[in-house]
Amino acid sequence: MASESNTPLLAQSQREGSSFLKACFNGTNAFLGIGLLTVPYALSSGGWLSLVLFFLITIMTFYTGILLKTCMDTDPTIKSYLDIAERAFGKKGRIIVMIIMNSELYLVAIGLMILESDNLRKLFPNFMIKIGDLLVIEGRQSFVLITALVILPSMMLTELSILSYVSATGVFSCLIILGSIFCVGVFGGVGFHEKGSLVKVSGLPTAVSLYIVCFAGHPVIPSIYTSMKNKHQFSQVLLFSFVLTTLTYLLTSCVSYVMYGDSVESQITLNLPTKLISSQVAIYTTLLIPVTRYALMLTPVANAIEGGLSIDYKNSRKVQLLVRFVLLVSTTMIAYVFPYFENLMAIVGSIFVALGSFVLPCLCYLKISSSYERWNFELVGNVVIILFATLAGILGSYSSIAELVHNY
Repeated sequence: MASESNTPLLAQSQREGSSFLKACFNGTNAFLGIGLLTVPYALSSGGWLSLVLFFLITIMTFYTGILLKTCMDTDPTIKSYLDIAERAFGKKGRIIVMIIMNSELYLVAIGLMILESDNLRKLFPNFMIKIGDLLVIEGRQSFVLITALVILPSMMLTELSILSYVSATGVFSCLIILGSIFCVGVFGGVGFHEKGSLVKVSGLPTAVSLYIVCFAGHPVIPSIYTSMKNKHQFSQVLLFSFVLTTLTYLLTSCVSYVMYGDSVESQITLNLPTKLISSQVAIYTTLLIPVTRYALMLTPVANAIEGGLSIDYKNSRKVQLLVRFVLLVSTTMIAYVFPYFENLMAIVGSIFVALGSFVLPCLCYLKISSSYERWNFELVGNVVIILFATLAGILGSYSSIAELVHNY
């Protein structure tokens, strides 16, 4: 998950002009994230044949990434995803896209807290907070509160450049997690003996939604493009990022599925035996992700809220701290009562990522280029992508909400 506003690394690159390799790193870091932990569950939900849909989603999101670049080429003043939306649909388009992006970031922040609490409970299953005889807070909920306290100092910062550099290690963290999972299979006595299911029709909507989450980095694409020294290399940069990201997701999902079959948990780290060193490496690496990324996820949301305030309040340090504190408290409350990480991520994918990575790039391109005025293969292709994302969004949302109702 990525946002234009949480990438000071890209801002520095824009001043200096990023090289091909740095652009490849930024691109891969934009797409390779917490989707790595849920993609094995996605494969388990849909079965082996669901990988056909995974590759289809990869191709479509690569194409929509190129569409964003094409939109930017029409006007040199376009620097961001919001600029593209405004160029296509005016101020209302910009506001709508801003709401979509910030809603996605808010939900992802909740997901990060659930992710942290689930993995801490995996390491310390008997932990609880007991205050005399009056109050006992069980393991998962207690870790949500502890996570909020750990994150609180970073939420009080308005300059997050240091955290941005730490979070940029996400690519290496994902590779470490993949290597650790493989070591568990080879040396941990788990093996690779599960056959899995060929296809599970009932689980396909959830699988597709979680596959879509894996490619949620489109809001960062314009920043990567504008930061490059040689912009004509952008297509190669995007291709490299997608190939590396796809291979990492594919290896993680396949290795995990043949290790645990249909018993794969919503986060693959929850399957790993905690006594093994390789498992501990994977889990502790996972624990770093929420701590380093939570504040970066919510800072754009806080900035958007502050931007809507009057001039007397928007630049007030006290108001900025209050807005960030309220966001932290609200996400903590939701994570406290809502333990279903996989359903939350499926909703994020089926609604917000489907819009941001599929529908909006196509609509913006058709509007800016006026391609909608004539029927051709390009128009048909864009319409097919829009219809696919719409169908996936409807079925994925229905499936996730139905599962939530059943669980409650």
